[in-house]
Parts: sequence; structure tokens; C-alpha cells
Amino acid sequence: MSDERVRRSSRTIDVAAPAGVVYGLIADAERWPLYLPLNVYVERLDFDGVRERLRMWVIAEGQVTSWMSDRVQDPARRRVSFRQDLIVESTRSPAGTWTVRELGPDRCRLTMDYEFTVVDARPEDVRWLERATAVNARSNLRSLRFLAERWPRLDELILSFEESVRVKGPPELCYGFLYDVGDWPEQVPHVRRVGLAEPQAGVQRAVMDLAAADGTTQTVDSVRVCFPHAGRIVHKETAVRKLVAAHCGEWSVVPDETGVTVVSQHHVALCEEDIEPVLGAGATLEDARARVRAEIGRQSMETLRLARKHAESAVRVL
Repeated sequence: MSDERVRRSSRTIDVAAPAGVVYGLIADAERWPLYLPLNVYVERLDFDGVRERLRMWVIAEGQVTSWMSDRVQDPARRRVSFRQDLIVESTRSPAGTWTVRELGPDRCRLTMDYEFTVVDARPEDVRWLERATAVNARSNLRSLRFLAERWPRLDELILSFEESVRVKGPPELCYGFLYDVGDWPEQVPHVRRVGLAEPQAGVQRAVMDLAAADGTTQTVDSVRVCFPHAGRIVHKETAVRKLVAAHCGEWSVVPDETGVTVVSQHHVALCEEDIEPVLGAGATLEDARARVRAEIGRQSMETLRLARKHAESAVRVL
């Protein structure tokens, strides 16, 4: 007879922000890679205004893990319930609820409840899932509180932009150049070193030394999730450069009747605490926005132009 046990956990945090603001952050799961440190990429597959289906890539216990999540949004009660596909064998019914309770006009209580059923599972698998769930829940709650309490200025702290080039060459060569990030130190001048691992098909972890315009070198760690058939590579920095609190984005290769458009898209949250130490006394948030936009934009355009050169200069044998 199977040994079935239900494991439950509940974590709560008080937030000095309106309940509606906190609920909005929870409901907007596609922005979680920018909002939450351990979320790499979220793709919304379906949404009817209440029910949605998401594919999520998340760092759990140092590993990049992916699952499907069905969510039901209830803005009137400020609740979002979810049910996930299996993460660990011999467990079932992983599910939970985000709940926001209003404590006043500018204060609320955020609770995350989670449960799963153990069915003849190995103890080490159960411990792994419990640790991963606890770490991710604590990280998510802290990050949501941090963002919500800065909500009036959040638009100033976040910038989104993209660069693009047109290419008269095969889309496969453009994509191949972007995928082969381990070769970039020999091809892309601002990339000095890359340590690359691919722990599972289509998921890359890259540690890169990048040369800034002022001659300094910064090290960033990134997770890249690759979709070759769609011509897309999404990325999330897990160890960020100066002035940046969070950075995620996407490379995309889009063919049409006359050629190819290659796009580099970025979403960045700025780190206010870095502004004066990095840019000097009296530096402002606008100065930081301009510096980060210029730096990441310059590096993106350099990489895009080299991808174009790679594709357009390929030797074709007729």
C-alpha cells in the first residue's frame, strides 16, 4: 500500500504598500523574471482573463527547472491560485495560493500557501523539494515587498528598449552565432571571457567578463533558454553588473520575404544604491538610466552587427 503524506507550508510578510499594488505584481507573471531573482523566464500560453496557463523556468536549489503552471486570478478577493506539473517524481498535486489581505490604505499582508502529496518518494527528493520551495518562497516574498514599497517610483527604476539590424543572409547562421556564446571571446570585442555549461538541452549557463566603455571589466552570470525552432534565446542575469538590480531580455531572429531582422530586447531594473558610488557625488537616476542604456545598447549593437557579418559573409556553394 502506498505511503501518501501531504506536505504543506505557509509564509507571510507584511508590506507597506496598497493591497492592489501587491496583487498586480503577483498577477503579472510574465514580468517575474525582472521582478523575482530566481525566475528566469515565464511564457504565457493561454489566458482568458481569469484562467491562464504558464510555462516557467526557475532556479531551484541551483538548478534550472521548468514546469507548467495553471493559475486562476481572482482580483476581487486578491487571490491567485495555482497548480503545477510534477517537479519531482513520486510527488503529486503541487498547488498553492497567493493571497493579499488589506490592513489599511497603504499596508497589506501577503501570504503564500503551498502543498504537495508524497507518494512513496525518496527522502532526498522530498527534502530537495521542501528546500527549493522554502528558498524560492522567501526570495519571492522579499522581492515583492521591495518592489511594492517602491511602486510610486518603479517606472523610473525600470527601462525597456531594443536594438535591431537587418540581415541579408540565412536566419540559421544568425541564430547559430547568437547560440554559440562560448565562441564570443574570439569574435565579440567587448566579451573577454566566457565560462559556459549546458546542463540540459537548450539551457545554457554563462559566466562572462565584459569590457565596459570606461575600460573596466565586469563579470555577469546568465541563464539562457534557447528555442532554435522559434529563433529565440531568452536570457536572465543571475549576477548583475554595476548600476543594475535585475536584467533580462531576448535575442530573436525573424525572417521575412526580403531578409531577416535580428532583435536584441532588454528589460532592466536599476540599483539606486550604486548610483553615487559608481557615477560620483550628485549623480541622478537619469544619469544611471542614460549610462545603462548606452552601455547595454552599445554591446547589443556590436553583437548584432557581428551576427549580420557572420551570416552575410558565409560562403555559399552552388
